[in-house]
Amino acid sequence: MTSGPPARAASSPGHPHPSGAKTQRAYLDASTVAPLDPAGRDAWLAAMDEGWADPRRLHREGRTARLLLEGARESIAADLGARTEELVFTGSHTEAVHAAVLGTLRARRRVGTRVVLSAVEHSAVLQATRFGGEALLIDVSELGRVDVSRFTDEVGGESVALACLQSANAEVGTRQPVTEVAEATQASSIPLLVDAAATAGHAAVPQGWDLLTADPRSWGAPAGLGVLAVGANTRWVSPSPADDGTERVPGSVSVPVALAAAVALRTVTAGRAESDRLRRSLTDRIRAVAATIPDTQVVGDPERRLPHLVTFSCLYVDGEAIVDDLDRHGFAVGSGSACTASTLEPSHVLAAMGVLTHGNIRVGLPVGVTPEAVDRFCAVLPGAVARVRAMLGAEGL
Repeated sequence: MTSGPPARAASSPGHPHPSGAKTQRAYLDASTVAPLDPAGRDAWLAAMDEGWADPRRLHREGRTARLLLEGARESIAADLGARTEELVFTGSHTEAVHAAVLGTLRARRRVGTRVVLSAVEHSAVLQATRFGGEALLIDVSELGRVDVSRFTDEVGGESVALACLQSANAEVGTRQPVTEVAEATQASSIPLLVDAAATAGHAAVPQGWDLLTADPRSWGAPAGLGVLAVGANTRWVSPSPADDGTERVPGSVSVPVALAAAVALRTVTAGRAESDRLRRSLTDRIRAVAATIPDTQVVGDPERRLPHLVTFSCLYVDGEAIVDDLDRHGFAVGSGSACTASTLEPSHVLAAMGVLTHGNIRVGLPVGVTPEAVDRFCAVLPGAVARVRAMLGAEGL
């Protein structure tokens, strides 16, 4: 098992620079997967010695694993604003989302199969909805914020079984009006799923949810764990066959990963105020530099947003080509949709916002990022775009 990316985003030795000089690496792609939190990593390694046994067993080793697992559950629930008994561990964030959507549709099948959701939801939410029900997509503004009035109207319609609204978008950082939408769903007795994959660990998770999902990788935990919270008064039935595991969904849970996730979340939550101030100031700088590049559009709400995300799009170039150029100069950034980037398809988020979808670059600053790394990135960025445009013969357009 590998330890993943460097624990900090500090510069580190890298590959040779195109000019022949050594480059220093900076990981700036923490939109969905953050570098391992050092305290979480230590907890993960320690728990491999203490929490390796089956937590369902009655012997000492099993009881130890069970205590560690329940301690992790209690800690994560408290930091997310949930009750311990509401929290369910799954094998991944995608599995948590699928269980939330399909389990609610199964429990409320007599009500209907219609799901009201924003057009910029995570791909897992969209796919689960289309698999198990009928999606009623609500438009968003050019800044990426959902139309509350239309969302409210649709929630009050017939055959609506579920409403879904992300707490914030993992691609452009825009925070959603969860509180206002929750008032409408509660008035209509419609359960609300809030996907907090982008928010948890970076900002306070809004309340008003009936179901909540989160991705521990986004706050610096190892892969292999998803989080689902089902409100005590929410009708939900597991959409999977019965299982004798430790959770309300099938499969086993890695106790070391759960403990690492709990420690990492507690650590980043404790330092969130300071990290927010630093990363917000650094993303403001990146936004300003990107805005000076000709034919470049910085997208997302400049104010009501997560502190660590920046997305911009450049005309006349492919985002992947810019990513490659920046990578050769020591910077890891993303392109395309944060949840479907491997397909290299145009971002459904940017398309829904009605903004430029090509030549897209997504920057996610991890906890512990240094101002020096961002200074170097800002110095290299305009040249990277210019080089790619020149290579494609588009510099004079």
